[in-house]
Amino acid sequence: MLPSGIAITGSGSAAPKTVLDNAGLSQVVETSDEWIATRTGIRERKLASPQVSLAAIATEAAQNAIAMAGITTADLDLIILATSTPDDLFGTASKIQAELGATKAVAFDLTAACSGFVFGLVTAAQFIRTGVYKNVLLIGADMLSRWVDWSDRRTCVLFGDGAGAVVIQANESDRLLGFEICSDGTQNSSLNLSYQPQPQELLPGVTVGLGSYQPVTMNGQEVYRFAVKRVPEVIEKALYRAELSVDRIDWLLLHQANQRILDAVSQRLKVPAEKVISNLARYGNTSAASIPIALDEVVRQGQIKPGDVIAASGFGAGLTWGAAIFQWGR
Repeated sequence: MLPSGIAITGSGSAAPKTVLDNAGLSQVVETSDEWIATRTGIRERKLASPQVSLAAIATEAAQNAIAMAGITTADLDLIILATSTPDDLFGTASKIQAELGATKAVAFDLTAACSGFVFGLVTAAQFIRTGVYKNVLLIGADMLSRWVDWSDRRTCVLFGDGAGAVVIQANESDRLLGFEICSDGTQNSSLNLSYQPQPQELLPGVTVGLGSYQPVTMNGQEVYRFAVKRVPEVIEKALYRAELSVDRIDWLLLHQANQRILDAVSQRLKVPAEKVISNLARYGNTSAASIPIALDEVVRQGQIKPGDVIAASGFGAGLTWGAAIFQWGR
């Protein structure tokens, strides 16, 4: 019988080489470094060239996580790719499986937008806790630069591209202490990357919609109000399930959407600023990649130690939101 607990034993990240800072963006659209930085906290973002695939940066992040965990790709049982921007609408996880040479692993995509990493973590945990799988690779990766209207300064200033990954393994002691995940489709229109059919008449009375998508649209005020209300609530619920108080949190790791959201949530929870992980100044909003990229950076800097309690929360399109309370390492 396999151990029924889980542990996160490795992390990795990757991002495109091209950097677009706010000064450069101000040459593309009417904006300024001051306007963007004061409203979002973002100073620059990484953008993928047309030649760079999501699978490529996701594979790089995965290889780094696998190496840190001290396992091989042959050990992987399952690969979950949390993304809203696959290279292929049929799914990109299996392409990553092939790139890694993880011949034993089953692979699938999971779509929950900016909540994708947290939803993926909870999903991976269930496969391990039921004894089905022992080693799971969870990747959060997105390339929203593909789907942004670069003439819309309300959205184009926000997003960047990147990938982050973790290895989750069966463990005698369960390091996922508590979680809560939520959805509210009544607010779906607040943040969309919508299918936009182009009608084509095949025969009289037989018309189909040829597939295309419109760029990202967002009601920024609604999303902000949603986040600052729902995220503290969901973290408190996850802490309740973990039987922990807020003061037991060593690190608050939120989806990197907007520094004002990070500040508002941490203040409501009374988490001191030095415990709040933030790297969005250098990456912007990388959707499902933002939490694992930020996690990997602080782990590799030696700030997060084995046993540290991390409260992670994702929130975004759907609308979806969720929180997971976990300890780093075995």
